[in-house]
Order: sequence, then structure tokens, then C-alpha cells
Amino acid sequence: MTAQAGRDLLLKVDTSGGGTYTTVAGLRARRIAFNASAVDVTDAESSGRWRELLAGAGVRRASLSGSGIFKDAASDADVRQLFFDGSIRNWRIVIPDLGQIDGAFQITALEYAGNHDGEVTYEIGLESAGALAFTSL
Repeated sequence: MTAQAGRDLLLKVDTSGGGTYTTVAGLRARRIAFNASAVDVTDAESSGRWRELLAGAGVRRASLSGSGIFKDAASDADVRQLFFDGSIRNWRIVIPDLGQIDGAFQITALEYAGNHDGEVTYEIGLESAGALAFTSL
């Protein structure tokens, strides 16, 4: 992957559940983390008493955190309603020149901030709530 502008990372959500994604925000600062827990199957007969792991058995999860400015008032209202409803929706995270991540996420954090002489910004946290798909661009 070559160097690219960080502002090009987009956050899209399927607010209706109908499969149509709407861009709600660009992310100024962001972090996407993929994690998998390990299942230890080491026993007394393990070679040299080295730890053994069970392949493909751990729980996988993804989390996204970011901050920025909402695209418009409607996007802000949609995301805010999803948070207060505790809804799980399909989201799409577009990473230019790399790919996109599609899957169900729940908003776990939503914060607003602003200076008296600047715009209102938000911080959002998303946690995966099901299988994710990665598509190369």
C-alpha cells in the first residue's frame, strides 16, 4: 500500500437495514483493530511442554475508533439514534487503495466536543457484532 491521505477513510452505515450504505462521516483520526483470542490446548504430553494452540478456535473481533465531523445533520441524527436504540447495523469502512470492511457493528461510544470558535466534532467507537468481510479495491 502506498502513502495516501488519511482523510480519505470513510465511514458508511446501512441505517434502514435494506443494504444501501450512506456516508455519515470522514474520520480525521482513527484506529481499526482486529483481534483473535487463542485457545490453549497444552497438556502434559505436549512436546517439550511448549504451549499448543487450537487453530481457528478463538473468538475474533474488530473495533474501530475515530473522530471527525459528521457529513450533515441527518447523518448525525441517524448515528445518534442508532446509539440510543442500541441497534446493530451493517457498516462499511472504506480504506482507499486497500479495501473495504463490511459487517455488523454496534456503536459502543459516541462523544461530542467543540471549542467556542470551532466546529462540533465527534468521537465514535464501534465493536463488531458478527462476521466481517474484507474486499480488496
